[in-house]
Amino acid sequence: MPQIDDKLAPIYEQVVRRNAGEPEFHQAVREVLESLGRVVAKRPDYLEDALIERLCEPERQIIFRVPWTDDKGQVQINRGFRVQFSSAMGPYKGGLRFHPSVNVGIIKFLGFEQIFKNALTGLPIGGGKGGSDFDPKGRSDGEVMRFCQSFMTELYRHLGEYTDVPAGDIGVGGREIGYMFGQYKRLTNRYEAGVLTGKGLFYGGSLARTEATGYGNTYFTRAMLQTGGEDFDGKTTVVSGSGNVAIYTIEKVQSYGGKVIACSDSSGYIVDENGLDLDLIKEIKEVRRGRIGEYVRLKGQGYFVKSGEGSIWDVPCQVAMPSATQNELTGKDAAKLVKNGVQAVGEGANMPSTPEAIRTFQQAGVKFGPGKAANAGGVATSALEMQQNASRDRWSFEQTEARLATIMRDIHDSCYETAEEFGAPGDYVIGANIAGFIRVAEPMRAFGVI
Repeated sequence: MPQIDDKLAPIYEQVVRRNAGEPEFHQAVREVLESLGRVVAKRPDYLEDALIERLCEPERQIIFRVPWTDDKGQVQINRGFRVQFSSAMGPYKGGLRFHPSVNVGIIKFLGFEQIFKNALTGLPIGGGKGGSDFDPKGRSDGEVMRFCQSFMTELYRHLGEYTDVPAGDIGVGGREIGYMFGQYKRLTNRYEAGVLTGKGLFYGGSLARTEATGYGNTYFTRAMLQTGGEDFDGKTTVVSGSGNVAIYTIEKVQSYGGKVIACSDSSGYIVDENGLDLDLIKEIKEVRRGRIGEYVRLKGQGYFVKSGEGSIWDVPCQVAMPSATQNELTGKDAAKLVKNGVQAVGEGANMPSTPEAIRTFQQAGVKFGPGKAANAGGVATSALEMQQNASRDRWSFEQTEARLATIMRDIHDSCYETAEEFGAPGDYVIGANIAGFIRVAEPMRAFGVI
């Protein structure tokens, strides 16, 4: 396991001690601190005024009760969270996740990652994250609406276009954003379009926002391939997940000539050696809200493997794009991918690869794009949505996508060049961590001890 610099080890020990029982948060902090030894060796002034310690401590943590009534008239209770981690570069910005696994540790890991991801975009947005342990799966529209209204009734007092601007994440799509925006408008008596992003196109949303995370990951992964004179054309690709990020990753990879042969959901994964029928996947997941196994029955080809009976990473591929959830790709999975000839990995989800998996890829010379860089396209386009809302403007799909492509290329180049500058050529993890840290550390120093 990579070591943390002796000067930074006490910071990590303090994080573990003060945040007991939050392994995902510990993991996210450790990964960054492992990179920062190279920075403090060159710039020991970054150790002054407890700057790094402050960066590891959220500015504000909000936990609240969310009562709502289901269709049977029974009162249900969930827990809501918003962790406002860093406003050094702008208003807090980060998604809301509705999933049974959500707890304060998960939200803190996501919020911490968001600081660096948002800094890498070069746009004026800080880092935050939120959500609830509510599960929208299997709930009626009425139940989801009542939950979202109750959730926003508490959260709204902490939001604002210059304060905190949430977006969607796992379990929070256009339906949920619409219900929450409606309740925010009702409670505040203001049409503050910039307070939420990922909105519908008819009430302030941005074209290309739906596609942005998947497209952005593909741009970044393609840029990594191109450093070795390669491209997606003809390459067999596996994309985990089948939600928004995975669907639009598949779409963009296919547009570059890549052959995507597998995707998944919590019920298992499908393989179609002829290449996935994306229109059918969209029908199953976006219209029917069904399970991915339906693909095989409806298409009449390919096969389905139930969850627990195998891993999607058993499928041989040249490019792997984990786009489901945290720590889904283990060291064992990575070893299998390397054995089967994987050349590049682009993280579409947040921290989907375990530390063991990352080390396995790097030791094998596999190009590895960490989520805080590779999946920054979603939040970048959210910031572009905020820009359009502020100017009462609306850009074309082509204009927004062109900005996204430029931002992702700039993120790639920044990570690549920073890694070289700090003696780790080709290490996008170190490059992303250091580049993001320096961008957020400078305004923190300028503001004094706050």
